[in-house]
Amino acid sequence: MKKIALTSLLAVFAVSGAHAANVIDGNPLYMPKAGHHVSETALSSHSNPDVRTWALAEDFGYGVTDHFAIDVATSLSEKRGFEEYNWDGLKLGATYRALDMGGWKADLVAAYEAAGFYLNRPAQHLDGTSDSKWFDKDATQYLWTAGVRGGYVANSWTIAGHALYNYLNSESFNWGNHGMHAWALGLDAQYIFTSHFNMVAGVEYAGVTNDNKYMGGIEGRKMENEGVWTGTLAANFNIDATKYVGLYINGTLNHWKGEQEALRSEKGWGFEKGFGGGVKFGIDF
Repeated sequence: MKKIALTSLLAVFAVSGAHAANVIDGNPLYMPKAGHHVSETALSSHSNPDVRTWALAEDFGYGVTDHFAIDVATSLSEKRGFEEYNWDGLKLGATYRALDMGGWKADLVAAYEAAGFYLNRPAQHLDGTSDSKWFDKDATQYLWTAGVRGGYVANSWTIAGHALYNYLNSESFNWGNHGMHAWALGLDAQYIFTSHFNMVAGVEYAGVTNDNKYMGGIEGRKMENEGVWTGTLAANFNIDATKYVGLYINGTLNHWKGEQEALRSEKGWGFEKGFGGGVKFGIDF
């Protein structure tokens, strides 16, 4: 459920002729059963500009019923040996399984996120000034997300797609024209090799649909059809029926076309330098 993202990944047990989508093994259609808690913790970094930059993310969920689940997600990040460290935000999400017919699954998803709770973020402005502070109203951003995900779960494979609408603004309930409207469309696939090992591959396109001036980031910058393709590959190992650990890697292809193109090393479409990656641990209890 997010831009930038990736949103969000990461063998498997045969159940009455079909792989169980609610088994926590990296399945893209995973959903906890009623009364079950789930925790997925990820530690990630990126080769550019510095692998000393890390992010620690936690997504904690609960199955209210077999068809409805809620979750809370947050993350912390640091750069270059804690020269900068941030609490990056807090997200509340909900998932409703509207279709559950054998291997066919379909969910309605929604989320609300507040981001930009800076702890120590020096020199963020083009003029070199540094005035970002805790819950800075000029830096905090609010993201609303709604969409669908669905697909088919077979014995040894899963195919799933998702479509998400995102609205981002500097005020929580500001629905005016100065926010950012964006779509995220993605496709994920899981293949199960053994009861302990599976792999997941996915691709997502996130694109801005309006040309309004963005309320955050570079002041005065106008967005024109900016978009990002993100590809992810993950390998997951099930410790037992309720726990797994996964390794993943991702890369991005960006399109930047705006008033301040000179601030980007690439014009038009271009691969982002370096790769991201990390480790994830999940548990259902």
